[in-house]
Amino acid sequence: MNELLLIVTIAGERVALPAAAVESVVELETLTPVPRAPHHVAGLSALRSRVLTVIDCMRSLELGDTDCADGIREAAVIELDSHHYALIVDQVEDVVEALSEPASVRAAMEPGWDRVATGMVETEAGPLLLIDVTALIAGPDVRAAA
Repeated sequence: MNELLLIVTIAGERVALPAAAVESVVELETLTPVPRAPHHVAGLSALRSRVLTVIDCMRSLELGDTDCADGIREAAVIELDSHHYALIVDQVEDVVEALSEPASVRAAMEPGWDRVATGMVETEAGPLLLIDVTALIAGPDVRAAA
């Protein structure tokens, strides 16, 4: 397998995003809240005259909120269905080559991780959880009121 992967840290965990899905890595300085947006949408930001919908990966995974108080966050920019999204991550580490196809995860995971995981992939940096960026952008399932 020759797929390139971007290693990022989300909620303290090193994971991989398909590099082909990532347009760029940026530092977001300005974040404008959006009233009535889903909880995992942190707000809007601008990048080179484009509006980015900013996704709080921690909220999407239902692991709490990312502290955006300092105003500067690293983000991976993704284009999906002609819309641009910025995925807030703790840290961007490196780009590596996948050495294997994704294999099923043989451990119990929290529901948020289970929802976005494509599988485990071997890399020169060790095994990493491969993330489905579409599922991460979609956010947690909306649960009907009981």
